[in-house]
Amino acid sequence: MKFPKPHDVRTIPGTEGWERMYPYQYQFVTDDPERMTYEAQSFWFYDGLHYPEPIYPFDTIWDEAWYLGLSQYNNRIFQVPPVRGVDHRIINGYVYISPVPVTDPEEVGSRVPNFMERAGYYYKNWNELEAKWELKMKGIIKQIEELPIPSLPDLEDISVVTEGIGESKGFHLIKAYDDLINLGIQCWQYHFEFLNLGYAAYVFFLDFVQKLFPSIPLQRVTQMIAGIDVIMYRSDDELKKLAKKAIELGVDLILTNCGEWQDAETALKAHPKGRTWLDALEEARYPWFHVSTGTGWSHSDKSWNDDLNIPLSGIATYINQLRQGMDIERPMEKVRAERDRITEEYRDLITSDEDRKTFDELLGTAKTVFPYVENHLFYVEHWFHTVFWRKMREVAAIMKEHGMFEDVEDVWYLRRDEIKQGLWDMVTAWATGVKPRGTAVWPKEIAWRKGVMKKFQEWSPPPAVGIPPEVIREPFTIVLWGVTNSSISDWSEVQDISDPDSITTLKGFAGSPGVVEGKARVCRSADDIRLLQEGEILVAPTTSPSWAPAFARIKGAITDVGGVMSHAAIVCREYGMPAVVGTGHATKIIRTGMMLRVDGATGVVTIDR
Repeated sequence: MKFPKPHDVRTIPGTEGWERMYPYQYQFVTDDPERMTYEAQSFWFYDGLHYPEPIYPFDTIWDEAWYLGLSQYNNRIFQVPPVRGVDHRIINGYVYISPVPVTDPEEVGSRVPNFMERAGYYYKNWNELEAKWELKMKGIIKQIEELPIPSLPDLEDISVVTEGIGESKGFHLIKAYDDLINLGIQCWQYHFEFLNLGYAAYVFFLDFVQKLFPSIPLQRVTQMIAGIDVIMYRSDDELKKLAKKAIELGVDLILTNCGEWQDAETALKAHPKGRTWLDALEEARYPWFHVSTGTGWSHSDKSWNDDLNIPLSGIATYINQLRQGMDIERPMEKVRAERDRITEEYRDLITSDEDRKTFDELLGTAKTVFPYVENHLFYVEHWFHTVFWRKMREVAAIMKEHGMFEDVEDVWYLRRDEIKQGLWDMVTAWATGVKPRGTAVWPKEIAWRKGVMKKFQEWSPPPAVGIPPEVIREPFTIVLWGVTNSSISDWSEVQDISDPDSITTLKGFAGSPGVVEGKARVCRSADDIRLLQEGEILVAPTTSPSWAPAFARIKGAITDVGGVMSHAAIVCREYGMPAVVGTGHATKIIRTGMMLRVDGATGVVTIDR
């Protein structure tokens, strides 16, 4: 298995100096021998699960947030025995990550008592602690929703004098930006409070069952944790309710015939029962339409509330299926019945009472933690992030008004510390009554960065760089990203093939069982999702919870990245359709219209060119 050395990956011509777009600690270095040796001896894989596109400078905030969050909980709070955390670098705009193992067996042993005490407390008190977590998350979302972003007046209100306020709107703007950023980082502290333990619970159960039954397919183990309802599906459920209500009120034709929300809204307001349906829509929107069209990690991931054309498409799909007499509900009873059958089948094969007890306890823990692992996505990456991006655009609008850049969307080309610097420049110039220096600095720099980002987007990042480890143990890496020694070998085999058009087979994780054949539809965004036709096979870098309505149209799914507990794998299991995840290269090799055979039981995709 050979991958490029991290220090040998060349800078794309025309992007020289790109490193200044990101925090300095994200660079692979050659001027620090100790750090360079560590980097060269480590294995770094491209985090396409979270970043299917090169990362914009400002969007690095969430990478920094989980860089800290995951690693601190692994290493400084719970002390996961075999792994410290996950290190991060950027190559040509793409994020690469590397698990940091605990290599000394004695240290691994010394970490066990701390982990058992601290993690054990969370596992034993999970429901009570999770209820507290939900209150904290709703509290921090309320704070960001109510955070005012003040503009800069020509003359402060007289109340500054008469009420002895002693503070200006300039100070309030800078403070609001600080508060916005700090709320974001704080939110991500909460994000990881339970998450490492959630994935660890899966890994403990997987490891135990595979030791009892060495030949058991990994997919069989994950099916034992299926069929558990979570709020992450609530947004999709709201679309189904709205589809049913549209038929009940007789406004369904409006929603299926209007491709644009503005046209639909106008027609609904003119219909005798249209306003009743619109009231139901408004009730569903908050908070359930605060769901991102992507991972939620990028400013470009619009929420349903930002673009009602997206949920309109899903509602229309469900209306059409209801008219055809189809059952639009997820096959929960069927999934649960299969889950219980598989569980009992393997449990009955356990001969030791002690092993049976351990099996029951580990499975019970995995089922307990499952809702959080999915539900946290709605609170953080979707609800909180939707509000966060909106507030940042309010900040950007003020900076644009003062000439710091030409377009509100230009703000994403700046690092968050550069924005703080620009705000100080702008506010002090406002206070003084002079022109800010940034009006001559940032537009020029942003124009250059736009060109760099375009070249980044045209580049094809390698799936990994560096030296693969003998054994990968980090829980997130295994079950979420789907990076194992086997998947690394599969990636390497495909990478070594000089002619991509000669590839007729791809290997990935058996995400959800079943075999289907159909035409491919390569989708990289929510706009692409709207092009999906009935019976096609979705091929994507990764999937988003907001794509749920698409799962009502497709036969199966294939992703570049993701493990057995990735979103695509979980959703396909809940919908009872085949999925192969973590192929590494699917979207680069498969083209829309190709005929595919997806075997969700073996993890093999066959391409018929």
